[in-house]
Amino acid sequence: MTEPRWLDSTEMAAWRAFLTTSHLLDRRIEEQLKAAAGLTHPQFEILVRLSEAPGRQERMTELARGVVVSKSALTYQITQLEKAGLVERATCPSDERGVLAMITEAGLRCLERVAPGHLEVVRAYLIDRLSREELRTMTTAMQKTEQALRTPDGR
Repeated sequence: MTEPRWLDSTEMAAWRAFLTTSHLLDRRIEEQLKAAAGLTHPQFEILVRLSEAPGRQERMTELARGVVVSKSALTYQITQLEKAGLVERATCPSDERGVLAMITEAGLRCLERVAPGHLEVVRAYLIDRLSREELRTMTTAMQKTEQALRTPDGR
């Protein structure tokens, strides 16, 4: 059995900074969205993705992959958004088994109302605190990590 590759002090500092910052930022975003519209962060991300999708709709399986939640978690969030009148579901015309989620006009209006406050939080606590070079470096690093996480063998 091989010995684990323990994190050195630089690696541990990076890990802890990432972990703490991501939790704090997510909490701040969640607070803003709840106060502004009673939305959770995943619900907001669903509305954003649907508003940007062709025809303002997306298959539920693709939407779950995009917002990085399980199919059952997405179904729960879509049900909550449906109850609020912000999204609707429909059968996929090309595949009877497929289900589409579609943002409603009320959902678009909600997004337009909430997005400026969300942007303010993201800018204040992340974007405006980093230089352009730091943003490019962060993007490259996170894309490498995302690619590894989305690849079945993790490589």
